[in-house]
Amino acid sequence: MILIDKPYISDFLIKTIKENNFEIVATKSAKELIKDDSLNWVSEEKAISTIKKDSRNRVYTNSENSLSWVFDNLKETNLPKQIQLFKDKFKFRELVKDIYPEFFFKIVKFEEIQDLNLKEITFPFVIKPSLGFFSIGVKIIHNKSDWNKAKKELNNKNLHNIYPKDVMDISTFIIEEYIEGEEYAIDCYFDNNGDAVILNILHHKFSSGTDVSDRVYSTSKSIILNYKEAIEDFLKPIGKKANLKNFPLHIEIRIDSIGNMKPIEVNPLRFGGWCTTADLTWYSYGFNAYEYYIKNKKPNWEHIFGNRKDKIYSIIVLNNNSGYKVSEISFFDFDRIEKDLENVLVVRQLDIKKDPVFGFLFIETSLGNEEELNKILNSNLTKYIK
Repeated sequence: MILIDKPYISDFLIKTIKENNFEIVATKSAKELIKDDSLNWVSEEKAISTIKKDSRNRVYTNSENSLSWVFDNLKETNLPKQIQLFKDKFKFRELVKDIYPEFFFKIVKFEEIQDLNLKEITFPFVIKPSLGFFSIGVKIIHNKSDWNKAKKELNNKNLHNIYPKDVMDISTFIIEEYIEGEEYAIDCYFDNNGDAVILNILHHKFSSGTDVSDRVYSTSKSIILNYKEAIEDFLKPIGKKANLKNFPLHIEIRIDSIGNMKPIEVNPLRFGGWCTTADLTWYSYGFNAYEYYIKNKKPNWEHIFGNRKDKIYSIIVLNNNSGYKVSEISFFDFDRIEKDLENVLVVRQLDIKKDPVFGFLFIETSLGNEEELNKILNSNLTKYIK
C-alpha cells in the first residue's frame, strides 16, 4: 500500500507504482500530485480496512507528511507507536539507551533554550528539534561562541511553520553528545521474519566539523561491501526492540575510526526524502528499492557488482548556501553546473521560491575523480546563480 503526499513525487516512483500495479491510497494530496487515473487507486476506507485486517500488508510513503494520515486512521495497528519511537528523537534515545548506556542526551523546551545552563553539558554537543526533518534547526556546538550564535538562529519564529507538526515540531529540542566518525545513510527494510535487508548505503560527506547540510551523499561498491554485514548486525537489536516486520527505514549512523557504530536518527516508513536515495539505487545498481521492499526481495550484491562498472554514484542537494536571499534570486543555471560534472544522470529542477532547495542532481563519478565531489561539497553555488 503506497501513501503519497506533498511536497514531491518522482516520475520514477510513479512509474514503479504503475508497472507493478501497486495499490495507492486515493487521498486528496495524492490525487493532486498524480493526474493518472489508470493507477491502482484504492479508497481511503478500503486502505484502512485492508491494513487493519492484516499487519503483514506493507505500507510505504514518499513523504513524512503522510504520517498524520497513519496516526489518524490506523490507531488500532502498531504503526503509529512504531513511527513515534523513531520520529521522536527523544523516544528513540530512550529506546536504545540500554544499548548505549553512556550516551548523553536530554530534552529541553523551545522557550528554555535562551537561558539554558550548560554546566552539565559537555562540548561538543548537538541540539536539534525532537521532531525534525531535512537538517532544519540542527546545530553542532563546539564552544560558547557556537552556542550564542545557535541561540540567535534558533530564536526564529519562521521555524514553526516550515512543515506540518507531525513532521517538524520545534516546541521541544533534544540535546545530545556529538557522535564522532563518518556519517552514513542507509535505506533498508525489516522483512516478514524481522531481519534487516540493506538496499543502499551512502556516505554523507561534510565540508567541516560544523557543517550539517545535506549537499553530497555517495554510494559505491566499496562502501556496500565494507559495511553491509556490520550494519545488518547493528540493526538487529533496534529491530527487535521496536518489533519491526514488513517495515521500511531510512537510518543515519556514524562509524568511528575503529568501526564502532552509533545511530543518529531513524526515519520510519520511507527511504530518503524527496524520492532521492531509493531512486538513486536504480541508477547506481539497477534494481528498484521500492519494488524490493513491497515484494520482499533481497539484492544479490555479488551478481550486481559482477555486472557493473566500479563507479561512485552521488546525490547532490543544491541547497541555497550562497548568502543570497531567495527574493534576490531569479535563475539557477543547471546547464552550467552539468558542464562542471563528469556525468550527470538525472536533473531535478525545483523552485527555490517554493521549495527548500534549487533541486537535485544524480551523478556518476569515476574512481580517481573524487575531487569533483569535494568541489561541489564546498561550493557556495554563486557561479550558477543569477
